[in-house]
Amino acid sequence: MAWTRTSRWMVGAGLVAVAALAAGVFLTTQSDTDSGLVQVNGRVESDQIVVSARVPARIADVLVREGDVVKAGQVMLKLNDDGVAARTAQAAAAATAQMAQVRALESSLSLLRSETAMLTQTAQAEVTAAQAELNRLGVVAQQSALERDRVKQLADQGFVGPQALERAQVATKSALEQYSSARAQVQKAQVNLQNARLAPQRIASRSAELQAAIAQAEMAQAKALEAASESKELTVTAPVNGHVVARYINPGEAVNHGVPLYAIADLSKVYLKAYIPEPMLGRIQLGQPAQIWTDSAPDQPIDAKVGYIANRAEFTPKEVQTRDERTKLVFEVRLYPTQTSQLKLLPGQPADGMIRLSPDAPWHAPRH
Repeated sequence: MAWTRTSRWMVGAGLVAVAALAAGVFLTTQSDTDSGLVQVNGRVESDQIVVSARVPARIADVLVREGDVVKAGQVMLKLNDDGVAARTAQAAAAATAQMAQVRALESSLSLLRSETAMLTQTAQAEVTAAQAELNRLGVVAQQSALERDRVKQLADQGFVGPQALERAQVATKSALEQYSSARAQVQKAQVNLQNARLAPQRIASRSAELQAAIAQAEMAQAKALEAASESKELTVTAPVNGHVVARYINPGEAVNHGVPLYAIADLSKVYLKAYIPEPMLGRIQLGQPAQIWTDSAPDQPIDAKVGYIANRAEFTPKEVQTRDERTKLVFEVRLYPTQTSQLKLLPGQPADGMIRLSPDAPWHAPRH
């Protein structure tokens, strides 16, 4: 192919233009670096929270959808499970029955403790009275026996008739029978006293029964709380203020424990995700001041700081247009807002960031 003067001039001019463009890009980047600022480009992202089902159930009602803004505690979804309601009622009834048994044992133990001293004193008094009666009847029986013997001697000598001897014998027999009965009463009173003195052991045994009943009642209460908590889990609420970015279920579907229901972007924890070329890595440090600039508020930058620097390099993502095409390996950085601003950063929103390398470097808007 023959080169004419015109074609040679056009090619030369093109090479000069390309060189000038490349030099312009380099000089722009170099200018930012020399001014103490580094410009990064990226998009706003946020921490995402996956809301999952805690109990197996069926979707009854879906109250929020993708794109909705929710507040912490807001009802997002309702589940339905008849078995949960039945288990909750059964556990509550069992807990009530166990508590009734505990109260009955507490009342019985209190009564036993209050009766112990009185029962011991009463039993001791009965033993004393029975022993005194036994002693009295012993004396009576002994006198009756002596009287019988004297009447027998008189009867043998013919001074009294047989009727007198018979009456003396009957009186003696009656006295001996009363003495024998009194001795039985003494033994019975002594047994009652021994039983009364065993009251501390009975109190200890009843206390052990009470403690066992209390433990069973606590277990029943725990099961009732667990069942009530399971029933409460049928109503799914938002854990944080955020933006619903995904919904994985539809009404009527059956879900198992741990199945994701929603994904929520936490709007209180947004950040600018951007990338820096590998040669700049040594100049970026955690905590460095930064600014986030958005197209929606081009004159109101948001103060930020470098809160994350990746420890591994990656190739330039396709959605990020780097200003220096010659550098392919980049590191992810995240700029976290440090001020409470009325400006809202939404996940997915494109934004620019300016990182201050020198403390006295003046801020300026990103260059496009």
